[in-house]
Amino acid sequence: MKRPRWSAGTLRRVVQICSLVLFVALFLAARPIPAQDPPGWLKVYFWLDPLLLVVTFLAAHAVAVMALLAVVTIVVTIVLGRIFCGWVCPLGVVHDIAGRLIHGRRTPPATNRYSPWQKGKYYLLVAMLVAAIFGAHWISIFDPLVLFYRTLTAGLFPTVQWAIEEGSTAVYQKDPGLGPFRLVRVTEPLYLAFRDRVRAVEKQAFLASGGILAFFVVIVALNAYRRRWWCRFVCPLGALLGVFAWRPLLRRTVSPESCNQCELCGMNCHGAAAGAGDQKWRPSECFGCLNCTEACRRGALHFRWVWPWRSDPTMASVDLSRRGLLASAVGGITVFGFFRATPLGRAKVFNPQLIRPPGARPEPEFLARCTGCSLCMKICPTGALHPCFLEAGLEGIWTPRLVPKLGYCSYDCNRCGLVCPTEAIRPLSLAEKRQVKMGLATFDTSRCIPYAYGRDCMVCEEHCPIPEKAIYFREVEVLTRDGEIRRIKQPRVDPAKCIGCGVCEHVCVYRDLPAIRVTSANESRHLSNQPLPAWEESYY
Repeated sequence: MKRPRWSAGTLRRVVQICSLVLFVALFLAARPIPAQDPPGWLKVYFWLDPLLLVVTFLAAHAVAVMALLAVVTIVVTIVLGRIFCGWVCPLGVVHDIAGRLIHGRRTPPATNRYSPWQKGKYYLLVAMLVAAIFGAHWISIFDPLVLFYRTLTAGLFPTVQWAIEEGSTAVYQKDPGLGPFRLVRVTEPLYLAFRDRVRAVEKQAFLASGGILAFFVVIVALNAYRRRWWCRFVCPLGALLGVFAWRPLLRRTVSPESCNQCELCGMNCHGAAAGAGDQKWRPSECFGCLNCTEACRRGALHFRWVWPWRSDPTMASVDLSRRGLLASAVGGITVFGFFRATPLGRAKVFNPQLIRPPGARPEPEFLARCTGCSLCMKICPTGALHPCFLEAGLEGIWTPRLVPKLGYCSYDCNRCGLVCPTEAIRPLSLAEKRQVKMGLATFDTSRCIPYAYGRDCMVCEEHCPIPEKAIYFREVEVLTRDGEIRRIKQPRVDPAKCIGCGVCEHVCVYRDLPAIRVTSANESRHLSNQPLPAWEESYY
């Protein structure tokens, strides 16, 4: 019998591709546009993520209002099962594509059966939710939407940008062609379109991007071992949705008289939710992809509506052990204790390199909200925000920090707070943002040219964006090697006016180790890290 042109599988693949394209389009749209605030819909995928909603509420006891849209995802999951995983999740689409390229359309039954290790994601979820109750938001760095967005920001897009910029430059310099035709006529319009409509920062690159990209490559490559390995064994969002999908209204049924145990359904099941008709169906593992019904040549499989309270002997529960749940809870408490065991975690010391974006909440609350999604890094117009590695401890891995040597916080920009989906960075007005102190600039007089070499250099003062100038100078007399007295201008920092934006460090003529450096001292968010608190009048 000829199959319909638009089968359920075809429709699902169309929806998946559309979801992936939309996700990437929103990613590319997150770029600074002069005199324009970023639109809220850039965060829509994060707002629809119930894991971020639950973990942020448990850790910070507060959520952004629009994050309540995740309730829609929960309701749909209760009714239809984990169709978010099978139809919408953009990282799931990447895994689907990788699995299809590696395995083809079908997977051998021996490598596609349900494994008890698939319970691991539920134990991980329990452990991290317990940790979140105590304030650790760490599980969100494994959220598939966060993970994929962070990989696009710090790894994939900079690689593509480098290839386009370097490739077009090479073509422009060599000017190759065939006869009168020049390849530049093709590459230059494409490069200009990329520069003006897609690129945010020229030659952008991120610290710690190697680790982010390597992690992504590994989890995609594991599809060679098990199709959608990440979704089956690790994904915390999939585990949470699996809890809500334990007894969906839309359920799989098998006609025993029609099933011949051919295993075609199991070979095509991406979640290893069930095999032939005598095996129980696991709704918490089912992605709702409908591959099983499409693969069945005898029409023995179909989905039907069932009242939620009606038990079904053909359905299998997750069946988590009490001992495993208790061990997971203890593990979550242990993880939290491990995070707080360090002097940095207990706010006994402050890392001078940990300069948070303007509007960042006090560190414990910031870590209780921040997902490490990198949306703030993507929207930064100067490329100043980079993912942490261990600067904030293990708990703060991949969260944003300001690196003045690579970029600076623009005095006329407040976009990072406007795009943060969990408000770990508060959405401040431009006037409020300009009053926030992120750190304090300090001169290294052993390197600063006017101090160390007796020559004028006022680059830092010239670029200081503060209207009253946080960097000023004093004229002093110095004795040269030849015995000549020379008057030079030595720069100084006014701590009452310096906001730690990093412009001075970024423009310093030293490219290896700047002679003026910004540290986290004097940051507004920590009273205990203010050696020079703001005075009503400056001493200088």
